[in-house]
Amino acid sequence: MNPNDLERREFMAGLTALTAGGVLYAASSDAMIYRKLGTTGEKVSAIGLGGHHIGRPKDENEGIRIIRSALDRGMNFLDNCWDYHDGVSEVRMGRALRDGYRQKAFLMTKFDGRTKEAAAKQIDESLERLQTDHIDLMQFHENIRMEDPDRFFAPGGALEALMEAKKAGKIRYAGFTGHKDPVVHLRMLDVAAQNRFHFDACQMPLNVMDAHFRSFAHQVVPRLVKEGIAVLAMKSMGDGNVLKSGVVTPIECLHYALSLPTSVVINGCESMERLDQAFEAARTFRPMGEAEIAKLLDKTRQAAMAGKYEPFKTTSHFDGTAHHPEWLG
Repeated sequence: MNPNDLERREFMAGLTALTAGGVLYAASSDAMIYRKLGTTGEKVSAIGLGGHHIGRPKDENEGIRIIRSALDRGMNFLDNCWDYHDGVSEVRMGRALRDGYRQKAFLMTKFDGRTKEAAAKQIDESLERLQTDHIDLMQFHENIRMEDPDRFFAPGGALEALMEAKKAGKIRYAGFTGHKDPVVHLRMLDVAAQNRFHFDACQMPLNVMDAHFRSFAHQVVPRLVKEGIAVLAMKSMGDGNVLKSGVVTPIECLHYALSLPTSVVINGCESMERLDQAFEAARTFRPMGEAEIAKLLDKTRQAAMAGKYEPFKTTSHFDGTAHHPEWLG
């Protein structure tokens, strides 16, 4: 048997088992789908609104309009980060969450600080920008180096700031993110286990190219499901890079990520057109069967092999903390 065929069969068998286990629980409301956020008991929209793209429209009011429209239509999971557009994304989201909109949102943001001092400062700045007294999910951003887990759990490290913020009621749940290599994610999970710490969520690239190259879907997702950690997908279209391959459509990309055992697929929407596309993907979604996924992955295998369409894995272009080491503290 061809090794690629064997790998695909193992992947599909694992996906089928995860799906059968109820991870893909969903209840629809209008066009949106809702899923459980790991073992937290929270119900979140299966497609979430990406924070980086909210900072891209030149007109701040357009960003606010996109956020409020998403919430009004049932997309309740909001993504953001302390460093997106030097804080502009959080400022816009904070303004959008006025007038009762905060109550409609499950709000997530991220921090870059590796020291307790830097992390605490960034958490407080995010709360101020977002104009809220609490953040539902706070995540350790860019777990992309093998030493990042050690810095997170070290004495005087970011975890101490996170736990103090949680005790103070500033945050409810904790997670981590990263886009570089599944091995680094696995190491974070190993170090967490050594420290008897349980993450509530974990964010990573999950797309039709990832299945073939340095695969988070193959290596990380099964462990997250086993440990009851919510799977947050990002870069389902790789900031448009996956689409440049010319072999898949945006809806196919979203349907694939939704067919994995994801709690949320975070999708960048810098325009109302992109937001409408996300809701259309939710409206038309049916879990893809094994044969359907195999056919889709066959189309992407050749394009995926060198990582060309996942530059966040193969280049430093997406590594904000590498370009700004001062953020780490």
